[in-house]
Amino acid sequence: MQRDELVDLNAFVTVAEEQSFTRAAAKLGTSQSALSHTIRRLETRLGVRLLTRTTRSVAPTEAGERLLATLVPALDSISVQLSSLSELRDKPSGTIRLTTSEHAADTILWPALETLLPDYPDINVELSIDSSFTDIVTERFDAGVRLGEALAKDMIAVRIGPELRMSVVGSPAYFTGRSIPITPQDLAEHRCLNLRMLSGGGLYAWELEKAGREIKVRVEGQFISNNMTAILKAATAGLGLAFVMEDKAAAQVADGRLLRVLENWCPPFAGYHLYYPSRRQPSAAFALLVEALRYRG
Repeated sequence: MQRDELVDLNAFVTVAEEQSFTRAAAKLGTSQSALSHTIRRLETRLGVRLLTRTTRSVAPTEAGERLLATLVPALDSISVQLSSLSELRDKPSGTIRLTTSEHAADTILWPALETLLPDYPDINVELSIDSSFTDIVTERFDAGVRLGEALAKDMIAVRIGPELRMSVVGSPAYFTGRSIPITPQDLAEHRCLNLRMLSGGGLYAWELEKAGREIKVRVEGQFISNNMTAILKAATAGLGLAFVMEDKAAAQVADGRLLRVLENWCPPFAGYHLYYPSRRQPSAAFALLVEALRYRG
């Protein structure tokens, strides 16, 4: 491959990502006409059209999509290798993009970043709070945080937190005149607070387990949210039973605002892990973050 071919391919990726010749030209520091000439030269060399142009947008053709699928990981790998040269500097630097759930961000990531970042002013961290399953390669994240049981096998996983437990809780006012549920089947007689999953949009089925027996329960109630904090507030207000992380409701349980039930149906499970592609060459900044997060309990 000639050097100018690599430049042409990078130009194509930039136009496809920006979906605009104007924005791509500004990003590459060139003129729009020069960029258009570069893309035409690449299409002529390959013998296929890579981009569909309209008066309002630019989009890759089928051939362009296939080329992007190969080029993006390759160019990302080159970028990572170049970033790794920062190890030669006195202090690690660069931007680290992470996708994580709100609970993991609050309990694991922020406590570590609060200590790490003041000592390394050249490191920038971007947190994307999203409880849905994100393709970190496609979405250009450096790493993600998920529960150990939900990790893909082709990823490197680093444990960053202790085991977790769920809890079923309700307010004393809610239980006034109602029986305490003893088994998961008893939940059918109760108003429950549903969690709307961001992945797929369905309602989360409560996952309960006792002595190796696993049960998924579809619950019903008058309140639904995609946010665990909102569900906890609804439970405290007496609107029904909630199924939340144990530590999330710990303060309310301790001071009596919430009562815990079905505790023997909520065993511990694998906690949070940081995961990233196995082919990734960690930069000095990323390696430092991994060590700061690594669970040593």
